[in-house]
Amino acid sequence: MDSTKKSQEDIIGYRLNLVRGKQIVGIKDLENNFIEKLQEISLAGSSIGSEAEFTKKPRGSSFSDEHIPHGPSALIQKFNIENVKWDHELEKVFYDNDLKASDAVLNLNNKGIPFSNIQKAFSVGAMGIGKRRKLLPTRWSITTCDSTIGDNLLKNVRYNDVLDTYHVYEFSSLNNYYAILLIPTQWQYEWMEAFLHVLGREELIFSDYELNTGKKGYSKVGGCYYTCKMAVLEYLAQQQQAGVIVLREAYNGYVPLGVFNVRENVRHAMNQKPLEFEDMKTALSYISTKFKLPIEKFVKQSNLLKELIQSRQTTLDSFILK
Repeated sequence: MDSTKKSQEDIIGYRLNLVRGKQIVGIKDLENNFIEKLQEISLAGSSIGSEAEFTKKPRGSSFSDEHIPHGPSALIQKFNIENVKWDHELEKVFYDNDLKASDAVLNLNNKGIPFSNIQKAFSVGAMGIGKRRKLLPTRWSITTCDSTIGDNLLKNVRYNDVLDTYHVYEFSSLNNYYAILLIPTQWQYEWMEAFLHVLGREELIFSDYELNTGKKGYSKVGGCYYTCKMAVLEYLAQQQQAGVIVLREAYNGYVPLGVFNVRENVRHAMNQKPLEFEDMKTALSYISTKFKLPIEKFVKQSNLLKELIQSRQTTLDSFILK
């Protein structure tokens, strides 16, 4: 789904009207009839029809500012699907029991298989080495695929020539504004997101970063860190290398819609014609005109951006709006 062509209300409506079936299975129980049908659906080359019977009428819904909207759900009693024609590339990966899951993800991505199709197949244990295959929660499978693709792209980006000026890419969608600042250095990356009056009068900023040597451990800001990193590296892989500072503001009315929303918005930002600046001060001064939060609050919260400013012998005061 292209979030830039749908309103927030459209997306929320789709999610709240989607009935969810549930069944408890072990993560290694891939020969379960229910899981086999989910694999069939995930490997399909096109949409297919399905029919479900529940132990009771699906009920309930969940909608808040804290998590993705969910529609009614219930335990599944019976589940049937139409005959399925598998996608050829996904089928090859499924039957290759000697191919590592990470290699399968990269092969499929290089052949242009949509990210959502790769992630779904990964989540239901349809790829990987024989007995090592297992089920993964959707959130984990998305982040694993994002980081696998991103890390592989970074290997190539490190050989690209470094950008010679400062570039700013921007995009607004669904009560969010994104500014991506590319700086003329070797790869380093910081993600910062601010939530402004989403739940009340709060102004919260979260951030995480990595230097050229890479990141150790899981990001404290979660999946958005990896999905944004992958989206930017897709662009840089086209013959550029740069340091990357991503700044995001979410405003009143924002509702979490999944990390796909971040990935697609950043992709759209990188597809816009960038604004070019000769120095960081003028680049950040421009970004500050688009933000509701003073830019110095981002700088104070940051690690990498603050260090870059200091290394250029520029004081924080020079970024404060007058």
